[in-house]
Amino acid sequence: MSLMLNLQAFGLLLVVLVVWRISKKLTSEKSPLANVPGPAKEHWLKGNYHRIFQDGLQYNLQLAEKYGGAAKIHALLGDEQLYVSDPKALHYICVKEQHIYEETDMFIMGNRLIFGEGLISTLGEQHRKQRKILNPMFSLGNMRHLLPVTQPISDKLSSIISSQLPPDGETKEIDVLPLMSRGALEYIGQAALGHSFNALDTSRHDEYTEAVRNLGPTTLRLILFRPFIPVVVRNFSLYWRNKIMDWAPVPALRELRRIVGIMDSASKQILSETKNQIRKPGGLTLTRDHRLKQVRTHEESPETERLTESEILGQMNTFVFAGLETTAIAVTRLLHLLAKRPEVQARLRTEIRNAKQSHLSPTKHLDRDAWKAVELSYDELMALPYLDAIVRETLRVYPPTSLFGRTTRKATTLPLEYPIRSQSGALISSIALPANTNIIISLLAANHNKQVWGEDASVWRPERWLTSSGERMGLGKYIDGSPGGEQGGGEEGTPGNKNGMKYPGVYASIGFKFAEMEIKQILLTILSHVHLSLPASVDDNGHPKEIYWKMNGLQVPVVRTPAGFNSIPQVPLDIRLIRDADFQ
Repeated sequence: MSLMLNLQAFGLLLVVLVVWRISKKLTSEKSPLANVPGPAKEHWLKGNYHRIFQDGLQYNLQLAEKYGGAAKIHALLGDEQLYVSDPKALHYICVKEQHIYEETDMFIMGNRLIFGEGLISTLGEQHRKQRKILNPMFSLGNMRHLLPVTQPISDKLSSIISSQLPPDGETKEIDVLPLMSRGALEYIGQAALGHSFNALDTSRHDEYTEAVRNLGPTTLRLILFRPFIPVVVRNFSLYWRNKIMDWAPVPALRELRRIVGIMDSASKQILSETKNQIRKPGGLTLTRDHRLKQVRTHEESPETERLTESEILGQMNTFVFAGLETTAIAVTRLLHLLAKRPEVQARLRTEIRNAKQSHLSPTKHLDRDAWKAVELSYDELMALPYLDAIVRETLRVYPPTSLFGRTTRKATTLPLEYPIRSQSGALISSIALPANTNIIISLLAANHNKQVWGEDASVWRPERWLTSSGERMGLGKYIDGSPGGEQGGGEEGTPGNKNGMKYPGVYASIGFKFAEMEIKQILLTILSHVHLSLPASVDDNGHPKEIYWKMNGLQVPVVRTPAGFNSIPQVPLDIRLIRDADFQ
């Protein structure tokens, strides 16, 4: 088929789908959100939906500031969605009535097309079964076992950085973003899959590594096509779905298909190698022994307690993507913040040195650098109060993933902690929602809510997580739990806790404990050896490099114009070996 006919076919299909969606909206009853306040529609097709996803940090915060904890958003093709950041509403959505508020069909079907039958692609009993089977992988006992397994990865990251630095202690500018991405991929590979991607070999170009790193940016370029996913999946066979991708004059669609193919092939190969290793006599190696034993135990479990091969492949793809994107961004953001705040960096490095020095023998204390090589246990690492406060405050103020979607599976009423002013001017403390109402959860706005976090809610202040004596606030309490209630109510007075309820602050997925361990281990290792500062170099016209974080669904760091291009993801920092003055 010629290019012109391809374009005509795709254009006709797109017009049909758009007309169908708009006509459906026009013939429906009055919007249930008609009386909910919100910004005016800006575009007949995109509404103002694109504003919250395209460099949308200030737009998101201004929405909550102007309209309160619930606002109406004009989404794609005339759809109206409820934008929620009110603490009680989020408690109902994520905890109390989570069986009513489920992921949207667009989210589930889109993820299934990309990742397969993983945790973020399933609902109901299948999802509960998967989570039950996978929970032991992320238990505290397993984290304690994994820490020494992953320590060499952290050591290698630090070594790569140090090897690039001048031995005389002078600084060198290094872009830390690609290195942290490689490290995150190797972490999830070895810890979750029992497989090394050799991602830290910077001289090696790996197709899989590049594919996974490009998946997030590629899917974001297709955000305007996402509403069509359920319609296409339900009404077109795989053959015709591939034809649509061939015809569409959208390069990102074909790039996405290429990336998915690479990930699928790699996952199948890793799974095959793992099964062969299990069946081979004496095949369990020291570093992979624990992970392979877990796989063997799973293989020998009753069928009702096992994942199918397609589900295993789905989990592998899901873990790699989730572990790479969010953790790499979180670690990179932390390094940038520490470079901006030298006094915080010095205090943290001092805490790290003190903890490590406590393990040295009297003779070892004579060696002023001996502490750098000391490894802490999992419990010791997690117990460092200032490190913990810095990580939690960063995830609160700058959550790697800021927005989540839900839809109501049946009619319900959503209560609000703080009433909002309706379109008619009356105060409303609850919103009636019919079935199939789409909701946008704004973790970002919730974490910047002054009524919950105080007047300095938007200020990065790690001390809010510490007691007046510098100890961890809420240690061992709900603060370490998952989003909203698996461990009961929070302790009154701890950040994000009010009226006996845990209000959303740092949301925890099934892999949160692993991500937290990885982040802390990398920070501890790197800060034991090097000092970070903002780039001092300027362009030919004397303009300094200003690092700016775009909120495009995921956080994307760039160097602003005129010194940068404002589009290429990067975080250049000046780095040097540590000196005596770099401690508090």
